[in-house]
Amino acid sequence: MEQPINIAFLGTPDFSVPSLEALHSTIDHVCLVVTQPDRPKGRGRKTVAPPVKKAASRLGYPVFQPTSIKTESATDTILEANPDVLVVVAFGQLLPPQLLSIPRYGAVNVHASLLPRYRGPGPIQWAIINRESHTGITTMLMDRGMDTGDILLTAETDIRSEDTAGTLHHRLSHLGAELLLETLRQMKSGKLSPTPQNHALSTYAPMLKKADGHVDWKKSALALDALIRGVTPWPGAFTFHGDTRLKILKASPLQEPHRALPGTVMKSFADELRIAAGDGALLIHEIQSASAKKMKIEDFLRGHPMPEGTLLR
Repeated sequence: MEQPINIAFLGTPDFSVPSLEALHSTIDHVCLVVTQPDRPKGRGRKTVAPPVKKAASRLGYPVFQPTSIKTESATDTILEANPDVLVVVAFGQLLPPQLLSIPRYGAVNVHASLLPRYRGPGPIQWAIINRESHTGITTMLMDRGMDTGDILLTAETDIRSEDTAGTLHHRLSHLGAELLLETLRQMKSGKLSPTPQNHALSTYAPMLKKADGHVDWKKSALALDALIRGVTPWPGAFTFHGDTRLKILKASPLQEPHRALPGTVMKSFADELRIAAGDGALLIHEIQSASAKKMKIEDFLRGHPMPEGTLLR
């Protein structure tokens, strides 16, 4: 008969929530949820609890929010909960060695890529931006490095042509929850065989910055389409029309030969906006100007005409 184990869960953003909810459906006991402190957010700078704290409170779990996970008091608090395993899903801090050594099963991390590719905090976005055909989830045993531990299990998913970072994030968060339960099931039954990563094949996916969304029209239309999808919903793809910042929300690439300067508005129908890229062109479907709501391109153009030859930068 399967025996329940004690789990200390460490996670912070929306991506972590399906995994915590999945654990709630099992016989195992979540003895403690560790998450980041509440932080000011938005224009009003109102203090907001992280999604994992909200989920933990709804599910009735005790919550611990240390400023730093590397302090002796943080280690002591987790030690007192007596976990058999640490489950870490997008927690946001590297765990110190003294914490990793506490549970008998170690620390299991759910990472949103097929390791060793796309280590780091931005694997979902960069897999789309780099036009990968597929990605997935890896569960691994954590060590001192960033996403460098031995691989436990993996699960793959295709990256669809219409996927944004938002849609792929949603799919991977649920795939991660499923793989976590299977990892713990095999771990308890002694069936797992951790596999060391091939560090020579590793790549790094840094956290996106706002500047990463700036469209470089010299790139190909396919690359720009991937960029727009990869930075949606954050930080968003943007370009400038004069001094006006325009956010491109949805577009599609066209394999259309031209001799126009990249960034130039091309000849098209009155309700279309075609922009010359370094190779091909980009057909814009949805756009948003500063301090305005998002608009379909035909509605936008009625109030903001962009004649052929207009240059975006």
